[in-house]
Amino acid sequence: MFGQEKFRPTAGGAPGGGVGEVVASYTDYAGAQRAVDYLSDNEFPVEHTSIVGADLRLVENVLGRLDAKKAALAGAASGVWFGLLIGLFLGIFAERATGWIWIVFMGVVWGALAGALFGWIGYRSMGGKRDFVSTSQLVAARYDVLVETSYAERARNIVGRLNL
Repeated sequence: MFGQEKFRPTAGGAPGGGVGEVVASYTDYAGAQRAVDYLSDNEFPVEHTSIVGADLRLVENVLGRLDAKKAALAGAASGVWFGLLIGLFLGIFAERATGWIWIVFMGVVWGALAGALFGWIGYRSMGGKRDFVSTSQLVAARYDVLVETSYAERARNIVGRLNL
């Protein structure tokens, strides 16, 4: 889809800080990325180009039910990593190799215990308001390839060859 739609980007997201034109629109990010890559392959100055997601929505995918046991296990897993990091850091100061191993081991154990406790407390503090695990992502309905007005016609011609 090609258009002469004008776009005035917000501060920080502007292609070159000026007004841009939509030279192509795609239903997925990969299509817009492919178009910019094609522009680059054809010696187009892509520093004058932006990919802008339009009609954004938040999509939350529910992965499963959460209970106190799962919350404690997830907290323990996080605590293991934190305990390992602390154990390795404190192990630097150990005088003997066996002391270093013992410090790291105890860091992992205490990290797991503390993480499990905090995971369980966090779950209980929610009072059953969020008894599920999920992931969230921001998704756009379309992705517009914008180019500064002075380069728009050239970009439109190049991208037009890609879509043939």
